[in-house]
Amino acid sequence: MRSLTGPRAFVAPGCPLVLLCLLVATCPYRAEGDPTDSSFTSLPVREEMMAKYSNLSLESHNISLTEESSSPVEKNITLEKPSDLELLCQFTPSGDLNSVNVTWKKDGELLENIDVFNTTKVGNTLYSQYRFIIFNSKQMGSYSCFFDGEKELRGTFNIRVPGVHGKNKPLITYVGDSTVLKCECHNGLPLNWTWYTSNGSVQVPIDVHKNDKYVINGSYANETRLRVKHLLEEDGGSYWCRAAFQLGESEEHIELVVLSFMVPLKPFLAIIAEVILLVAIILLCEVYTQKKKHDPDDGKEFEQIEQLKSDDSNGIENNAAPRLRKNESVEQ
Repeated sequence: MRSLTGPRAFVAPGCPLVLLCLLVATCPYRAEGDPTDSSFTSLPVREEMMAKYSNLSLESHNISLTEESSSPVEKNITLEKPSDLELLCQFTPSGDLNSVNVTWKKDGELLENIDVFNTTKVGNTLYSQYRFIIFNSKQMGSYSCFFDGEKELRGTFNIRVPGVHGKNKPLITYVGDSTVLKCECHNGLPLNWTWYTSNGSVQVPIDVHKNDKYVINGSYANETRLRVKHLLEEDGGSYWCRAAFQLGESEEHIELVVLSFMVPLKPFLAIIAEVILLVAIILLCEVYTQKKKHDPDDGKEFEQIEQLKSDDSNGIENNAAPRLRKNESVEQ
């Protein structure tokens, strides 16, 4: 556990100032060259930055951990411009505070510059503070505090620029029409906006000065609109809007689908074909039913005719028999 950091940890109150100066002079600098090449700067450079950005207000964020925490605790932080940032983790263990080791990591890499963070004990609680000036995109990322005691506990601060939001579902339009793609940033004011189209796996910037097919405008600084005129089927595809901030960039993807006029007619034509087929089937069934009804009637008519013929023949025979008998009686 660290309670004091840097050369101050080796100098007790009341020690001569000369000893402090000697200790500072013998401490090697961990950062050399351009201070913007690393987010972990030496003490003189850090003091110079503190003076340069002294007008920044302190922005503080904290995470509280307990031994009952079954999963890492995370907190999202949105920044769009340089800030004096303070990250604070607090942990209350049930055992000995001195047995808990505290470390900080950025994107999984150990932070070894102990001049920028400090761990103190207040009662039964450990407080670990990480304070620094964040002024470029390389310092953005995830900062994690680790408390390694009976089990390792972690709290993570995810530092990002404001997000950009567009239409989540594909935008569907038709050949010959015009359409407008829109992106917004709800939590910040971008310095500028840029639109891109897709050329395979490569993003190609849209230049409205060279291609009058596109018009870029926006009513407010936190939104942008891309108007695409005289649409063709090949204009469909992926579009990206990118917002630039002092601390980085954020982008959003929008999918544009351009349909020909035959596409909406296909379902209508399919319905018509189904209706015609259904009517044809109904007519065939009706004809078949009528024919089936006529067949028994024809049989009955035939039977009736045969019956009439039979009756007629019987009648003739019956009439002929009395005549024969009468003739026989006359002859006698």
